[in-house]
Amino acid sequence: MTVSRETAFGDRLELVERYAELLATAGVERGLIGPREVDRLWERHLFNSAAPLERVPVGSTVADVGTGAGLPGLVWAIARPDLKVTLIEPLLRRTTFLDEVRVELDLANVTVLRARADEVHETFDVVTARAVAGLEKLARWCMPLVKPGGYLLALKGRSAAEEIESARAILGRLKAGDIVVATYGEHWGLEVPTTMVEIQRR
Repeated sequence: MTVSRETAFGDRLELVERYAELLATAGVERGLIGPREVDRLWERHLFNSAAPLERVPVGSTVADVGTGAGLPGLVWAIARPDLKVTLIEPLLRRTTFLDEVRVELDLANVTVLRARADEVHETFDVVTARAVAGLEKLARWCMPLVKPGGYLLALKGRSAAEEIESARAILGRLKAGDIVVATYGEHWGLEVPTTMVEIQRR
């Protein structure tokens, strides 16, 4: 079954399509995504990023750590204008691209921050990351940015459960509460549903 773009993005689809065009052109030219990724941009990146959005509470402040080309943070900001999304990325060529997308798509709910996670002195309702690092390292970077009662929502692969086990000690020290592994996108017909580790901060 092919995922319907309309089902996934509704009335925000046109903006997502414009973002996809920017990824497939400027994103490839500047080395932000590989040329082989263009053919699977929707299935592997855009739908994968959007699938867990149902888990993000309405009106949340969100930080996407190590956002790269804006996945998942830009997808979340485009699909959900109720969210206030801060894209955290240390590399200049990436933040330049992110700023250009923000202006091109007129995304008033996006802030681009050129910094490493440990240089950010702000907290958020939700902190997310995709394909950045193993959970042990990721937790060290991300948990200090999560407000008490908020969530780290880490997009992961099939090794999620093993990563949790190896990170349990550090998670305990970082005030992690409930930890859940959930999958999203099955109802869209995603061939590979998105696996997400959800960690609440005490």
